[in-house]
Amino acid sequence: MEWWKDALVYQIYPRSFQDSNGDGIGDIPGITSRLDHLQELGVGAIWLSPVYPSPNDDNGYDISDYKDIAPEYGTLEDMDRLILEARRRGIRILMDLVVNHTSTRHEWFEKSRRRIAPYTDYYHWAPAGPDGSKPNNWTGFFGEDCWQWDDVREEYFLHLFARTQADLNYRCPQVLDEVEQVLRFWLDRGVAGFRCDVINLLWKDSLADGKERLALTGMEHYLSLEGTHDILRRFRKVLDRYKAFTVGEAVFVTPDMARDLCGPERGELDMVFSFEHMECDQYLIKWLKRDLRPKKFFKCLIKWQEELPWNAIYLENHDQPRSIPRFGSEGYWRESGKLLATLLLTLRGTPFLYQGQEIGMVDFDFDGLDQIDDVESRNVDRVLKGLHVPEALRWRIIARTSRDNARTPMQWDDGPNAGFTTGRPWLGVNRNFHFVNLADQENDPDSIWNWYKDLSALRREREALRRGDFLWLECTDRVFVYRRRLGEESLTIALDLSDRPARVGSRGKLLRSNYRRDGFDGRLAPWEAVILEDEAT
Repeated sequence: MEWWKDALVYQIYPRSFQDSNGDGIGDIPGITSRLDHLQELGVGAIWLSPVYPSPNDDNGYDISDYKDIAPEYGTLEDMDRLILEARRRGIRILMDLVVNHTSTRHEWFEKSRRRIAPYTDYYHWAPAGPDGSKPNNWTGFFGEDCWQWDDVREEYFLHLFARTQADLNYRCPQVLDEVEQVLRFWLDRGVAGFRCDVINLLWKDSLADGKERLALTGMEHYLSLEGTHDILRRFRKVLDRYKAFTVGEAVFVTPDMARDLCGPERGELDMVFSFEHMECDQYLIKWLKRDLRPKKFFKCLIKWQEELPWNAIYLENHDQPRSIPRFGSEGYWRESGKLLATLLLTLRGTPFLYQGQEIGMVDFDFDGLDQIDDVESRNVDRVLKGLHVPEALRWRIIARTSRDNARTPMQWDDGPNAGFTTGRPWLGVNRNFHFVNLADQENDPDSIWNWYKDLSALRREREALRRGDFLWLECTDRVFVYRRRLGEESLTIALDLSDRPARVGSRGKLLRSNYRRDGFDGRLAPWEAVILEDEAT
């Protein structure tokens, strides 16, 4: 029985979770101190965003040493204690595996740029053209071209992300050996598996020019190619010796591509994070947002529920704005926060909950770009400025899309800095912490926090919610109704994603309503979520 099909996974962004020493940066001892909070929530596994040494050009996703802990986060001994204390509470630890690229401060890169064997070909190097031009016309994920000149080697290196994140060259056999050593290092320390960053980009079939696109020119040369599948099957052989779990972040995947990555017979990943449902509120590219169209959102969820045997279910992570203003309503903050919790914990798949989501944290309330830390946001602002987009409009775009929306510190209480730190926080705390914080919600039986706790317990109690089939019943521009069934147990979930009442055709014994009503007559209040036990037929 796969444990991860029953688990609630909680993502921690370590820099923003809990600071234990007053330096303004969250750390591993801080995480350990909050394990009881996660146990009370019913968490079965923690996914840690990177805690490795890093220059932090991309907040830890630019790794300079895969086999150590960044000093600002603690030590390997602190990590061992976290693994042990989590295990005592029935919680597993998943590390973030970032192996498409390393920091340019990594020892491998420093030696590769000096052509020191065996590191010479660890990265994608290419000479300049006769006229000094770049090797090809590819563009990257952070709104810039993806070639950087290196004065030491006197060649360009490829970086699909920030210019200090050099892509590894998997044509080099030693790179595969190095990554396998990293896997064994952490599995031997007791981690249960890995969340794999942009894992479907590893193999580049050539460095030829790509088809011109509005964004990501050249992607046909690296997106979900057979070479990546070969790499994942090789890694799986190591992982299987430890019975380790893997979930892959897979960009631009279709259900067919996802099945190729995580089909049980493939021997690659256990599941993937897809993005299609997170793109229902954008024009063409992520930085151009529009109001959510619920029916499109519902249809996307239905497609993935029906076409994949198992899904990684999520509405927030460290790269996405918060879910309440995005998919819910700040005017119905409590109700929509509970509705989204109901959606997350009743769809078929493994739910992934992001820190702060369980208390309804919302996007930042920053006033300008000088308060932003995110490298992607700054690059986008630079590109828009080059296109002569007015400053006010640039800020509107950044404020709605910035990854820093999800990275503001966790709001534990209404004390200084929301209980996150006794020092100066590395990133601003949302000023709403005086009324959005865990301490207040723990004492409020009608809070978002207590709703998450209750639904988490219900999911553990009802096998139909964990393992049952999915069948959608209604899908309109406001209403989503679906059924989860396993054997004789059948539950119907009805949701109204709007500010207006709605009526649905489903009836049954009311198990839960975020309006705390006693019975259900088919009428939904604005942003109401109900769970019904179906009558036997």
